[in-house]
Order: sequence, then structure tokens, then C-alpha cells
Amino acid sequence: MKLDKYELKSGEQLEVFEFVSVGAKGKITKLVQYTPTNYKDLYNLGFGDKNAETGEIDDNVISNNGDSEKVLATVVATLYAFTDKHTNTMVYATGSTESRTRLYRMGISKYISDAERDFEIFGELEEEWDEFKKDIDYKGFLVKRKF
Repeated sequence: MKLDKYELKSGEQLEVFEFVSVGAKGKITKLVQYTPTNYKDLYNLGFGDKNAETGEIDDNVISNNGDSEKVLATVVATLYAFTDKHTNTMVYATGSTESRTRLYRMGISKYISDAERDFEIFGELEEEWDEFKKDIDYKGFLVKRKF
């Protein structure tokens, strides 16, 4: 994926990333966080605007800053950085709403040929996982880095 990305800031463990989206609505600080789950080597990817009061991710706000492709490319860059440090992990992601999950699916679909070179990608159906295919409404996504 040869897209422009925002500059990232992160701690040594590369589990929380921060960047600033610059667009029509000004500068908006974004957070990407990889949180361990109850399953060994499975992390949840959280993403959204940084709440100025709490410092936490707000994944319900709609920024519409006009830079969604650059933001997506930046989130993908965190996935590369995270999986470089945390090899043998899987990452689960889903949107906070059905429309956001659909937006993520469209982003994956658009760059699937690039993504499949470096990641195994699965889509979550009702009770099972399927190798990712375009135009299927998945509930979530699971990725594992190829090394």
C-alpha cells in the first residue's frame, strides 16, 4: 500500500499509537490501541479519536475530516509495526457500528492484493471464520502476519 501516512508516536511496546489527522475540520488526534484478549496471542484493535478529557479512544465520534484514506493507511502502518514486534499474534478488528465495519471491509477489499502479500485475512460470519472475500458482510476481521 503506497499511500501517504501520518507520522506515528508510540511507546516501546508498540501497543498504543497516536497520530494527528489534518483535514477539513482541523487537527484531530487519533489513537490506535492493541489490547490483549483472553485468548493466547490474540489482540483486539481499537481505533478512534482521542478524548481530550480522558485520553481514551472514542470510537463513536464521526470526524469526517476528509482524509479517510490517509487515516486508513496510517492504521495499517500500526498493524505492520505491531506485528513486527509481536510476531505470532493475531489481530481482531470490527467497527463500532455496522457502517464502520462495512467501511473497513471496503478498505480491505480495495487493497486486498497488497494486503494478502503480508497478511492472512479472515472475515467473521455468524458462527465461523471465512477466508476474506470481497462483497461479503462480515461482522469482524482477523489478520495474521505472514513471515
